[in-house]
Parts: sequence; structure tokens; C-alpha cells
Amino acid sequence: MRKITFAQATLEAMAEEMNNDDKIFVMGEDIARQGGVFGQFKGLAQDFPNRVLDTPISETFIIGGGVGAALAGARPVVDMHFADFVGVCMDEVFNQMAKIRYMFGGQTKMPLTMRAPDGWVAGGAAQHSQAVESWFVHIPGVQVVAPSNPYDAKMVLKAAIQSNDPVIYFENKILYKESGMVPEIADEEPYTIGKAKVVKEGKDVTIVSYSIGMKAALGAAEKLAKEGIDAEVIDLITLSPWDKEAVMASVKKTHRLCIVHEAVKQGGFGAEIAATVAEECLEYLDAPILRYGAPFCPIPFAPTLEKKTRVTPEDLVNGIKEMF
Repeated sequence: MRKITFAQATLEAMAEEMNNDDKIFVMGEDIARQGGVFGQFKGLAQDFPNRVLDTPISETFIIGGGVGAALAGARPVVDMHFADFVGVCMDEVFNQMAKIRYMFGGQTKMPLTMRAPDGWVAGGAAQHSQAVESWFVHIPGVQVVAPSNPYDAKMVLKAAIQSNDPVIYFENKILYKESGMVPEIADEEPYTIGKAKVVKEGKDVTIVSYSIGMKAALGAAEKLAKEGIDAEVIDLITLSPWDKEAVMASVKKTHRLCIVHEAVKQGGFGAEIAATVAEECLEYLDAPILRYGAPFCPIPFAPTLEKKTRVTPEDLVNGIKEMF
């Protein structure tokens, strides 16, 4: 085990998979020349000549070209620069990438990984700080993942690249610099898309999150422990298909559920979790389900206002204490 950053972990994943399969290539804006806007591709172009490609500033081309390459037998990894820009190529995502395998009756595969840096970043403002994962969990035909730490960042990216179905890989912009323990290649345990992790066991309340939301979840669990409340924390990792069995097993044990994500609360993925738990194990709940997310507004540029859109561990602690 050694300590590396989230960005380094994704770079390792790319290099290992590209070494293992020469059909894998990467393309996006400024990834060969600059190594990516967050340095997540730094040095990859030198290690894999002609397999790390800079593209025009055209998201439509990047996804459309990736779809065509996947149909032709390659395993492309395409970079969106910022997840905020996916709106430009939505037709290629939800009408082509997501539907092709179904439309062709399973006669073809779509091994395409779309990397999408998302979430709040200081001063990013309304067009560069969005968390848009809930758009894509509504689309049949794509898998959606959002790891929260360097270890999962590496293993989930490797699983995405190996998948024969399209995967949208959300990687939080702030998390790129976060460090964590990641095992050497020989010690790695493969990740199965669709599996959540219980990162902290507890008996009094279940807190569910993913991506950077895990910071609030784990921070709240630590503070609650000082209040005598033992929280269980689940990292979903995969949002589509999500591991509802893991969540419901926890709720049946703790009888309380709190959900947190960085994205806007209205229509956020937390609503899907809450609705499913309410439909399938309502009788186990001893308190109303709590949901936390950003307010329904664009992300402001001003630091003081931007700060008010963030969910904090204290927000969760205050709400969870009222459950008792």
C-alpha cells in the first residue's frame, strides 16, 4: 500500500489498462498537450504515443467519435473536460451511446467510458461547478459511477474501462488532490459495478452518500459518535445500477436513513433512494427520511454565497439528532 492522490490513482488505472489492451485509447481537449485540466492525464501521451489524442473543442465530436470507435472494436475513454459541458452532446449520450446495444438487439457492444469532472470548485460559478449525475441515472443503457477516494477511483475506473457497456465516470474536481492508500497491482481487488461499500458500521442511523458527499457523511458520523449516536455510513460508488440491497439491509438494522449529496436536492439521486426505501421497507423506519443537497439555485461565484450552497457535517448532525 502507498499513499497517492485521486488524480494519480486514475492515471495508474489508465496506464495499467492501456498496457493490458492496445485497443484502449483516450481522447479529449488538452489531454495530450497539457495532461488534462486537472493533471489527471499527465505523462500518459508520452508513455502511449498516438493513443492519447487532443480533440477540437467539440463535445459532440468527442462523444460521437467515441461511439464510432467503440462500434469499430476499440475501447475508447473520452474526457469531457468539465461535466458541465455534457449538455452540448446529450443526443450522442442518451440517443446513441446508451441505446445502440439495445437498438441492435445485442449484436454489438459499446465499451465506452466517459470521464466527467464534476462538482463545486472555488470560483467555478454557475457554468463550471455543477453536479449533474441525476440526469444520467434516468437513462436506461448507461452505468453511472462516482467514487469518493483514491482507492475506489482507481478500481472503479478499471472496471469501467473493462465493461462492454457505456459507463459515465464522475470524478469530483476537488477530490483530485485528495490522498489515500492504494494497494500495489498484485494486491488489488477488482471492483464490481453496482456494489456499494459499508465504510463504517453502526447501529443507530444509516447515512448514504457518494463522491465528495462522503466527506459530509463521515464527518457527521464522527461528530455523532461524540453525542452517543452510532452511525453506519454507506458509500454507493455506483449510482446506476445502485445497490439498494445494501442500503435496505442497513436501514432494517438502524431504522433511520439520512441521504446526502453535493448536487441540488430537488430531483437529486437522493430522491430515488428515499422513494425506494419508502416503497420497500417503510415498516422498518422509526423516523422520516432525511435528504440533504444543494439549494435550488445556480452556484454563485461569490465565495460567501457559494459557501451557503454546500452541505456540512453539522447540517447532518442537527437533523439526525432530531430523529431521536
